[in-house]
Amino acid sequence: MGVKFSEDIVPLADIKVNPGKIVRRTQESHRPLLLTSRGRGVAVMQSLEDFEASEEEKTFLRAVVEGLSDLDNQRQVDLATAKQRLGLK
Repeated sequence: MGVKFSEDIVPLADIKVNPGKIVRRTQESHRPLLLTSRGRGVAVMQSLEDFEASEEEKTFLRAVVEGLSDLDNQRQVDLATAKQRLGLK
């Protein structure tokens, strides 16, 4: 899902003219669009589906990093203790 600068830069004025077309573009390409004003980047637009997937991925990766940190710092428990704490049998 990399940005293609030749295709994915949209002036804010284009959104005023045809917002539906711009939204469809994000949904179909699964790439974010860089919105510009006076030639400068001001915002990024992406489909809701892609945003949610990205947020889930970030949450997962943060949990993995935290887990690895716990292992590095010897903050782990055995399976029986974990099950007990979680109320599992």
